[in-house]
Amino acid sequence: MEGKKVSETSVVMTQLMTPQDANVAGNVHGGVIMKLIDSAAGIVAKRHSRVNVVTASIDSLNFHHPVFIGDLLILKASLNLVGRTSMEVGIHVESENLITRETRHTASAYLTLVALDKKHSPTVVPPLILESEEEMRRNREAQARREIRLSQKKDKK
Repeated sequence: MEGKKVSETSVVMTQLMTPQDANVAGNVHGGVIMKLIDSAAGIVAKRHSRVNVVTASIDSLNFHHPVFIGDLLILKASLNLVGRTSMEVGIHVESENLITRETRHTASAYLTLVALDKKHSPTVVPPLILESEEEMRRNREAQARREIRLSQKKDKK
């Protein structure tokens, strides 16, 4: 199975935040942002695996700044780690005030997705080709997170 580069599957998504996305105070609901994060991660994982994928876990979703009606949400998603059937996708979310052009780091998250075959069973995915020092650093950090997840899973059993 031929490997794929991080750049081949990365995505940048944008979404204008409207009144239907917000609460009465004008802040965008965290759940709206979470759904967009999950969608971006799913696109990256599906582009890499070319099969259906499901979200297995979301690690350390952290909100740093609020998002308001009229802001442009910018989601940057790329693979950090590829295992046998699973993939970790890192998401960096920014919000831009389209009037002032102020951009803020809004949220970050790591999601693990699993590739599924036509019988809905986990299936093998192509390896990840790392090209830059940044990609290698992110891969090392993802491996450490994976070890923690596996350790926690083992402790629960």
